Amino acid sequence: MAVTISLVALFGLVLFFLLRSKTLGAGSAFIAAMFGFFLASTGAAKPINQLTQSLIDALPDL
Repeated sequence: MAVTISLVALFGLVLFFLLRSKTLGAGSAFIAAMFGFFLASTGAAKPINQLTQSLIDALPDL
């Protein structure tokens, strides 16, 4: 669960900086956030979480 929260914070931070630098418009940011929200409620959420966890586990301990 801690990994999920930190990834959400990371993606939120990236989204914030994209909005601030005007690289991403407010409409596009809303669409990206809604896509992520609705994707999380589908059957694809579990494989995405498993893939993310596998990638994190593959990283060497720092």
